[in-house]
Amino acid sequence: MHIVVVNRWPRYFDGNRWDNELTRYEEFIDHDANRVSYVVDGPGAEGVLADPAKIACRVRVEDVNDPVELEAAVREIVARAGPVDELIALSEFTLEIAARVREAVGIPGPTVAEVAVYRDKVRMKQLLAEAGVRVPRFAACTGAEQVRAFAASCGYPLILKPVGSAASIGVLKVHTAAELEAALAEVDLNGYEIEEFVAGDIYHIDGFVDDDSHVVFQAVSRYINDCLSFAHGTPLGSVLLGRSPLRTRLEEFSREVVATLRLRRLPFHLEVFVTPGGETVFLEIGGRVGGADVPHLLNKAFGVNLYELWLRALSGGPVAVPTKTVDTSGGWLIMPKSAEHAERVVRVTSMREQVPIVWRELLPAPGEVLPPGVIYDALHHGRFILLHDDEHVVEAGIRKIMENFECEAEAL
Repeated sequence: MHIVVVNRWPRYFDGNRWDNELTRYEEFIDHDANRVSYVVDGPGAEGVLADPAKIACRVRVEDVNDPVELEAAVREIVARAGPVDELIALSEFTLEIAARVREAVGIPGPTVAEVAVYRDKVRMKQLLAEAGVRVPRFAACTGAEQVRAFAASCGYPLILKPVGSAASIGVLKVHTAAELEAALAEVDLNGYEIEEFVAGDIYHIDGFVDDDSHVVFQAVSRYINDCLSFAHGTPLGSVLLGRSPLRTRLEEFSREVVATLRLRRLPFHLEVFVTPGGETVFLEIGGRVGGADVPHLLNKAFGVNLYELWLRALSGGPVAVPTKTVDTSGGWLIMPKSAEHAERVVRVTSMREQVPIVWRELLPAPGEVLPPGVIYDALHHGRFILLHDDEHVVEAGIRKIMENFECEAEAL
């Protein structure tokens, strides 16, 4: 089999950062039994650690998420190393682009239409609503008058979001008609949807689905704060749920969603609301590994590396069905840096002594400059992973960090 891996993620070796340490292509794809080629950009080149002698072809581009560049790179690999049997892209932002390249070059694998069920937020809700799954009221944005009409019938607040966004990038919450008009003046509605705002707690379910759309592993967590608030400077975290009727209900809901969308041979990151009245409402799903420190927590707590399952499944290797040998908890927390401007760190305090259940702590060094941004896998004011069998102890630890953590930084 000739496998092409598209990589945009670096790997770190400073003994401090742990981002992308679970995406070990050289370990999870058999480079002896297969011909393996890579398309990388600048950061992605730092994440390919396979023996160069075992790489069939490697092409570097400016941006792997540029569809023209990626297609040209894959065609170059075909010309130099032969037809491609599998095109692998693990990043949320590359999934649809890789599908378009597969169709253009004639490579087997998920098509644009198949990827849309976990990339297009309108398409996924259409399919689920048709199957009777509760979703927010929604509509694809076709023009300002149509959006105003939806708002008039649905009421406020409302959510405007790109249909293919992730990490709440580009998402707006509008509370009034005046705010909606301001948003319409700024937003290009092409590629946007509008949907009902659903009040309640937000949960995420992370797992892996086999060739028959059966969930073989899943873990349920409750967000502390939410992703949209994080984009505006609020800390974000989550806590793994222990055994409970609610967890069982959310696990059953995830199985229904995955089966309805016919997801196959991939990880999933499902987000749902639980309203104050106890109703479960679909929010969105991604056909990829959850972001932030979700995969690192699951790997430590349950011994399950979702990236490993995905890469072994795609490359034809043996995939051991994971089993939860323990029923434990844990959590993670990000104390965000500025989204608008760069900062120079003056002083930062460790929380290990105050919160002994902290397993991993990532802090910037005094004098370090933090570029602006809201991506999760970045150096922020502080990132923490906590471990304990009791979810209430974990949540108390997270809240103690939020109350007592200090990072002094000067704007640049």
